[in-house]
Amino acid sequence: QVQLVESGGGLVQPGGSLKLSCVASGFTFSRFAMSWYRRTPGKERERVATIYTAGGTTGYADSVRGRFTISRDNVKNTMYLQMNSLKPEDTAVYFCNARYQIQPWGQGTQVTVSS
Repeated sequence: QVQLVESGGGLVQPGGSLKLSCVASGFTFSRFAMSWYRRTPGKERERVATIYTAGGTTGYADSVRGRFTISRDNVKNTMYLQMNSLKPEDTAVYFCNARYQIQPWGQGTQVTVSS
């Protein structure tokens, strides 16, 4: 059974940092390109960062490039998103999932950037 569990969200002031984690199980994590997505009310889910299988190739949405860093540990079946210089517009529920072969979505983790 596929399971994706996100954690690490919270309330942070503008300019602050958070590190999100995603633990995957039920599929061969190391064989999948993975992404972080986010959803805000009234908007479609947005893909913000992608990391390919060996971790050497990454991609970012323009809105987060230079501030967010995606990484993965294929031994621990875990993916991370280091978020720096956070802005109020980064407020969203963040999810992890495969980049191409979408799996059942987890609950996500809420990130709120506010003073």
